[in-house]
Amino acid sequence: MTIPLIRLYTGDDGESHFEAGTIDLPHIEGAARRSPSWKSTAVSFAESPAGSSLDWHRAPVRQYVITLCGTLEFETRLGQKFTLAPGIILLAEDTHGGGHKWRLTDDQPWRRVYVGLEESPRSAPSQ
Repeated sequence: MTIPLIRLYTGDDGESHFEAGTIDLPHIEGAARRSPSWKSTAVSFAESPAGSSLDWHRAPVRQYVITLCGTLEFETRLGQKFTLAPGIILLAEDTHGGGHKWRLTDDQPWRRVYVGLEESPRSAPSQ
């Protein structure tokens, strides 16, 4: 069993790119499944009203972005686009370089949880 994940990262060309992957949930006991743990540095909650957008920027830190409500379109400076919706985890690692922008595409606010991560992952989700 897996959870969908989109990794947003800075490539060797200095631009933001994305790739689809998953967070694996290995069997632990009975019907329960759980991923490995990663060390976090901070957790915060945010909300942007329906119709919001944010122009070019980079992730302030390496972080998971867990969408609770709202559907967004992300775009890189190279024109790559992807949709982020509840149930899809974003691993934002483009902390330098060209950055990305986003805009809400539905009539809902974007409610999300940010989970800051250590800079050097010990084990990362599969891509």
